[in-house]
Amino acid sequence: MDSRRALRIPTALPTVLAAVLTGLFASGCSGGTPARSVASASVPVVSESALKPYYDQKLSWRECGVPGFQCATLKAPLDYARPSAGDVKLAVSRVKATGPGKRLGSLLVNPGGPGGSAVGYLQGYAGIGYPAQVRARYDMVAVDPRGVARSEPVECLDGKGMDAYTQVDQTPDDAREQQLLTASMKDFAAGCAKRSGRILPHVSTVEAARDMDVLRAVLGDAKLTYVGASYGTFLGATYAELFPDRTGRLVLDGAMDPSLPAAEMNRDQTAGFETAFQSFAADCVKRKDCPLGTESVAAASDRLKAFFAQLDAKPVPTGESRPLGESLATTGVIAAMYDEGAWSQLRDALTRAMGGEGSGLLALADSYYEREGDGSYSNLMYANTAVNCLDLPPAYTTPQEVEQALPSFRKASPVFGAGLAWASLNCASWPVKATGAPHRIEAKGAAPILVVGTTRDPATPYKWARALAGQLDSGTLLTYEGDGHTAYGRGSDCVDTAVNTYLLEGTVPPKDKRCR
Repeated sequence: MDSRRALRIPTALPTVLAAVLTGLFASGCSGGTPARSVASASVPVVSESALKPYYDQKLSWRECGVPGFQCATLKAPLDYARPSAGDVKLAVSRVKATGPGKRLGSLLVNPGGPGGSAVGYLQGYAGIGYPAQVRARYDMVAVDPRGVARSEPVECLDGKGMDAYTQVDQTPDDAREQQLLTASMKDFAAGCAKRSGRILPHVSTVEAARDMDVLRAVLGDAKLTYVGASYGTFLGATYAELFPDRTGRLVLDGAMDPSLPAAEMNRDQTAGFETAFQSFAADCVKRKDCPLGTESVAAASDRLKAFFAQLDAKPVPTGESRPLGESLATTGVIAAMYDEGAWSQLRDALTRAMGGEGSGLLALADSYYEREGDGSYSNLMYANTAVNCLDLPPAYTTPQEVEQALPSFRKASPVFGAGLAWASLNCASWPVKATGAPHRIEAKGAAPILVVGTTRDPATPYKWARALAGQLDSGTLLTYEGDGHTAYGRGSDCVDTAVNTYLLEGTVPPKDKRCR
């Protein structure tokens, strides 16, 4: 399991918000103006004339099998440094503003990841589940980022290969197990290079942000209003850094801290999952049927660690060809940390697994990996790794470096630390060199940006939201005191009212606003 992959939002949970893009492309605003240089990657200065065909294109909207929604294909340069080198085709979908009220523009949504399908999220939740007053005033729009889902997806392994990859022991106990783990990562990377060599060097967040600016112009919007969740906050912040003068109302929910190197980011996230597990355990031990006992949180933690160790030695059956070992069980538990609404499912799954029947935890793990019943997978894992390995240099490059880091990861999470430390090795064999680097994002000159942080968020720790809000020249922090990943649309009237007011009126909440 890749620890940075946990930045995604499980699209099966209809409780998380994503990304919004509004803005009106006025005739006086030149759509092809070169982007501002950023520290995250080498952003070439490209002439306006070279990009003009992309900014001037017209979308051909069509019905796409989901009532009320339309679909289209957007063209963008495969390589912004060489626009003549070919195109990448990006899937776009929309549902028009319902009214009443004056239309405010386009609202682009993205569920995070990297690798989550924004189009699937729009059609399955945001386009019908966002607050009615927001859908009344905005066209709801989504684009699958390059390399994701319907937009020339990165592919790496077949279903059987992915099954094997997800079962590899992530807590190696000796040199042989270390070799098996690193070999699986090398095979994964080689599969991506073989199957997706054309797109692989061009799926960075900077390129995805530039694609969003092309879409902004093509939609006829002058400024971008964006609600990005989880990884989508990095995508939105990157857009603001590149195009501060075209930045409208940006909501960044469940924020990432772009100044962190990969190793520190992974360690912080490990601590975030530990915080979430502590909340789950505190709730569990109050219940008579808690599978981790009723003694204390510490005892529950010890019991889960012991159970993982048992599975490492002897997996339990699941009723199908894949037994439940430590790796899949850990993924299943982590999947339930994203939303406290899944805690009851996790209690049941743990009870069954500890009784020798692992199908419940396997189902949680499969939902996390987006594995279908026929054994196929979405391209979530492939796109996730491809984007992460371009955006930042590897956290670690050798098993020896991981071993040196293990104590700090175990301190961050006695339950998950070892597995997430070893998962941090996943970019070491990547076939494309990283183009990004950790750096502060200030986006000077951008309109006010709203950053939302949840105090016990497992995947994007609250301190990241504080950090991003502090870095942004126009950032305002809204705090949700609660559990789960992200806050908007998850049941807090206080949070929803503040975000809706910002989207509809442009007014940020008071400084240091806190919600429950």
